[in-house]
Amino acid sequence: MIILMNIHYNVKKVFSFRIDDNMSISPQDLHQPLFSEVEVTVETAKELGLTTTEYESICKVLDRIPTYTELGIYSVMWSEHCSYKNSILQLKTLPRSGGRMLVDAGEENAGLIDIGNGYAIAFKIESHNHPSAVEPFQGAATGVGGILRDIFTMGARPIAALNSLRFGELSNDRTKYLLKGVVHGISHYGNCFGVPTVGGEVYFDNCYTDNPLVNAMAVGIVKVGETCSATADGKGNTVMIMGSSTGRDGIHGASLLASREFDEKTEDMRPTVQVGDPFAEKLLLEATLELIQSGCVTGMQDMGAAGICCSTSEMSAKGKSGMTINLDYVPLREQDMSAYEIMLSESQERMLVIIEKGKESIAERICAKWDVPIKAIGNVEDDGIIRVFRHGKKVVELPAQSLVLGGEAPVYVREQKKPDYLHTVNQLPEITIDPSQHKDILLGLLKQTTITGKSWIFEQYDSQVRTNTVSIKGDAAILRIKEIDGFGIALTTDCNSRYVYVNPYKGAMISVAEAARNVACVGAEPVAITNCLNFGNPYDPEVFWQFAEAIRGMGDACRALGTPVTGGNVSFHNESQRHAIFPTPTIGMLGLIPDISKTVGAGFTESHAIICLLGKQVGGLEASETLKMLTGSIAGDAPYFNLDEEIRLQKAIIRLIREGMILSAHDCSEGGLATAICESAIASEIGASLQLPCEENADNLFGEAQGRIIISVSKDRVELCQQIADEMNVPCVPIGLTGGNDIHFESCTLSIKEAKEAFTHTLQNIMS
Repeated sequence: MIILMNIHYNVKKVFSFRIDDNMSISPQDLHQPLFSEVEVTVETAKELGLTTTEYESICKVLDRIPTYTELGIYSVMWSEHCSYKNSILQLKTLPRSGGRMLVDAGEENAGLIDIGNGYAIAFKIESHNHPSAVEPFQGAATGVGGILRDIFTMGARPIAALNSLRFGELSNDRTKYLLKGVVHGISHYGNCFGVPTVGGEVYFDNCYTDNPLVNAMAVGIVKVGETCSATADGKGNTVMIMGSSTGRDGIHGASLLASREFDEKTEDMRPTVQVGDPFAEKLLLEATLELIQSGCVTGMQDMGAAGICCSTSEMSAKGKSGMTINLDYVPLREQDMSAYEIMLSESQERMLVIIEKGKESIAERICAKWDVPIKAIGNVEDDGIIRVFRHGKKVVELPAQSLVLGGEAPVYVREQKKPDYLHTVNQLPEITIDPSQHKDILLGLLKQTTITGKSWIFEQYDSQVRTNTVSIKGDAAILRIKEIDGFGIALTTDCNSRYVYVNPYKGAMISVAEAARNVACVGAEPVAITNCLNFGNPYDPEVFWQFAEAIRGMGDACRALGTPVTGGNVSFHNESQRHAIFPTPTIGMLGLIPDISKTVGAGFTESHAIICLLGKQVGGLEASETLKMLTGSIAGDAPYFNLDEEIRLQKAIIRLIREGMILSAHDCSEGGLATAICESAIASEIGASLQLPCEENADNLFGEAQGRIIISVSKDRVELCQQIADEMNVPCVPIGLTGGNDIHFESCTLSIKEAKEAFTHTLQNIMS
């Protein structure tokens, strides 16, 4: 039913609306009554994902019933995906400023870190979980496209991409379908766009069967002071839309797909998944950067989640301004689109850009050069109101502040309850392992899909395009920063969600610490993180307890390590009727390398080097891959972890690398110490002979205690290396010697050939 809402406003000032010489809206049009395409009731609101209370709040804010288009805008802007209504109070407890940060977390589209010499690194990680579950290729591809736009809309040129992926067990045919589609989507978009994919991680657990996690990270470089803000200001400045035309793809992706669990109706959500075009985005990148450099741009924001309604709302609210928009000027793929559809469309490769009045021709000339469409669709106002017209009818008249976080968007305090499952899960089952089993266990670990080599995946990614990539063979990727002679950065993504499942506080601390340890293992100083917080239904008190505890652990670790949170993403409702995911707070870590000639990889580099264990040796199979492989259970507490010891360890490894003391470094993680040694040997095809303390105890071989790094050292540097470690109060114990064609432990021996076969071909054999 279409109705005309007889709602009038007392307009106290004359507005400056203009589009071009053929403008169709006059100041008098601003007084016309609001038009609604559909009659709005509380039931309409519920269908769009709003609660009864939220609908009543909207009516109270407006002092009237919203139009259908307005209700649609509120439904996406007040969704968890856009408003963080259930998470913001917890997020505010994180360290969100300080260190090298140039903007506080959440202030711009991405974090911004000062790396010196007048340059900054922009980086961010976000989820595209639900779209990837519904349509894996496009879901993953547009996840990459969206995070890249977050980087270059700030004026930074993307130089790297990473990812963190979670799937169900590969014995499931649907999991294979999802993995193939997601990897293809990531590689297609990144390779075509021309950004190297330099790192990531992939885990397989049954809990992700219906709801895979696809977290995409992007990194860019920009000169300090030459960034662009996502702000609309300057009364009379022109609002322009640039990039691809607007279609019906992605409508309600933020509110109905990203903010609900999976059920039997999930397949019906395919139209909410966007469709990407990396070649169009490449042109958009070049046009965007040149526009910003030209000085004609006063503000810019990409149109990802919630499309035009999000960018107009957030930019207006941030600039304490308003906008008048005529949707008749928006380039459309289908001309019969309604105002509701145009405002909520999440069509990809689009930007909303504010051009200084009188400089529109500059913007048009630059965009024409790059074959990027650009069109004026409205003007900036100074009254804080967003007005939208379609076919001569006013369909929206909303206060921008009422739509956004920090304005009148709802903020909730959710109930918390320690999960009942922990009473059972935290009990470690008894398990007896005889030394005669060690070889079979070690080969089995090398074949476990979470541990085994991922070459089948990363070989589909172009890691070398743009020639910034120095190495992807260490515990973190190393990139040179060409703008600063000899300078580099290290990047990684990390999270062992099993640890977070059995102990959310400690597990989240470990996620941060491991990410920092990984960049330290190549010689980089960890300086900041971005996070992607993947959890279940926030209305479940047990899930929210997991979330709050993980935030607490993350915050404590970040403060201790001096790695503030630059921003990121919260993804709730990651569950289906059969499975709730493990709490998965993925960490993207940035490290700085003053001299990229002083870095190391994870593989052994020469024979007759001494292998040392740096850090405290502690046994235990809690929440380990070995325990899962042998018993099928994930149980016990999270593994041993001491934050003070971790800080000393990381400072020690960075110093040892920068002073040229060591040849290689590889941290102990999944599969424990024995697996780490095998990985270092396989990487270089140089064997090793080990004499480990208490080796007959499987806890020491296969336990996953944190704070341990396997290093190799030339014989003439061992004493000096130990002296430096002693000065920093970090244990450094020789445990073996490199060389030969075997990996020899006192309890078992593997040839490099059989270890490599298990490690490098398992995933390929499964997926072939």
